[in-house]
Parts: sequence; structure tokens; C-alpha cells
Amino acid sequence: MPVIARDFYHRPALDVARDLLGCRLVRQQNGARLAGIILETEAYQGEEDLGCHASAGKTPRTSVMYGPPGHAYIYFTYGMHWLLNAVTDREEVPAAVLIRTIQPVEGADLMAENRPYQAFQRGWTDGPAKLTQALGINGDCNRMDLCDPAGGLWIELGEAVSAEVIEQTARIGLNAVPEPWKSIPWRFGLREGVIRGS
Repeated sequence: MPVIARDFYHRPALDVARDLLGCRLVRQQNGARLAGIILETEAYQGEEDLGCHASAGKTPRTSVMYGPPGHAYIYFTYGMHWLLNAVTDREEVPAAVLIRTIQPVEGADLMAENRPYQAFQRGWTDGPAKLTQALGINGDCNRMDLCDPAGGLWIELGEAVSAEVIEQTARIGLNAVPEPWKSIPWRFGLREGVIRGS
């Protein structure tokens, strides 16, 4: 499938978050291709979104969100996990989509090596920290151009996903964030059984 072009990301995070469902996240590691179908995303849009890191303004960590769309924003959390986001919208409008869940479809053996203490099983990559570990994504990938496979991390177009199979709910882990941002339904997921690996 073709690599997603920059124009795809040059839109508000909500639009991109919904349209990334069914697409294929790809990581090239040691010459091997690891890939998974994106099943769940979350949108973070602008400084006014109090759930977004950019609500604190432009900092060394969030500066990538203010840059060109289609780049990776990867940050470290809880002192142990890397999380992957795709930067969206136009420059100087900080927005990004967190990729929360993938379904592995290529390179499962290498993913298992990347997660040596976790047996390959159902739910194995159903969290943003789980999938980055499985794909070998870390801080070295921050700011990578997701539109250029030469960097080793990109997203490919998938099959179109109809609205009927998408669930839209509140984002996860924003317990200290005030309303309406705590409960705003900016988390998108495919219903169980919609996508099957090949």
C-alpha cells in the first residue's frame, strides 16, 4: 500500500485520528519490516485542549507539534514508556494523534524479540506503550518524517473504514483534566472483529 502523503496530516487531529483507523503502521528494524493495522487512536488539538501537551505552550518537548505535519511526536511517560503520535494540522497549530492500538500483521517474530518477557497473545499490542515496544520505537524516532520510509517509520494507507464500525469515546488517562476536555469523545476505535490480519 502507498505511504500516506503529507496532505493527509495537514488537517485537524480529529479528522486524521478517524482516518488513520485501518491504516498500517510500519517500522523497519535491522532490515526487517514490522507492521500492524491501526485499531485505536486519540486526537489532541491545540493549546486550548487541556488534555494536550501543548496546553502549556511551546516547550522543547512539544516544539515538534508546532512544526510541519506528518512527523512523529514521541515522548517518554511514567519513567518507562515511549508513546507515538503523528503530528497534524498546519504549522504553528499544535495538534497530534496518539496511536493507541495496532493488530500485528507483519514481523511478529521480531516483535516478540522486542518484548522478550511478554508472550505473543491476544491484546499483545493493545496499548500505546505495548505497541512501541513491539515495534522497537523509542526516543530516537522522535521527529521522524512519517511520509518518508527512508527514516524507518511510516504509515501506509489501508482499506476505507465506514462510520458504522467506529466507536467514539472519551480519551484515556485524563483524570486530572477539567471538563469538557476530560470527557470529550476524541478517542476512536474499530469495533471488535472488524479487521483481521493477513
